[in-house]
Amino acid sequence: MQFGILVNEGPYNHQASDSAYLFARTAIEKGHKVPRIFFYHDGVNNSTRMAEPPQDDRNVTARWSKLAEEHGIDLVVCVAAALRRGIKDELLAPGFRISGLGQLVEMGIQYDRLVTFGD
Repeated sequence: MQFGILVNEGPYNHQASDSAYLFARTAIEKGHKVPRIFFYHDGVNNSTRMAEPPQDDRNVTARWSKLAEEHGIDLVVCVAAALRRGIKDELLAPGFRISGLGQLVEMGIQYDRLVTFGD
């Protein structure tokens, strides 16, 4: 089965990002595909390389980058939501790219399931 994942909340202030990451990782481990993850609303804050969490805390952005690298996942950040929050291409962590809502619509059409995390 192919899952598209939509993340609407930022890291560290809501469980949605952690839940989405764990869902994606588990789905892949169970043999499913996760071709794309779309970050929207405050979820775009998962993409910035500006955060520096303490060493004893999880690095949410680095986890997303590593998952994408290991499994060829397309991490798409909504352009409008990113620009509203001051996030531009030069601030993106590895594996993330900025694009439009068409990528989200495409996920809903092409994949078997679109799973949303966050409000």
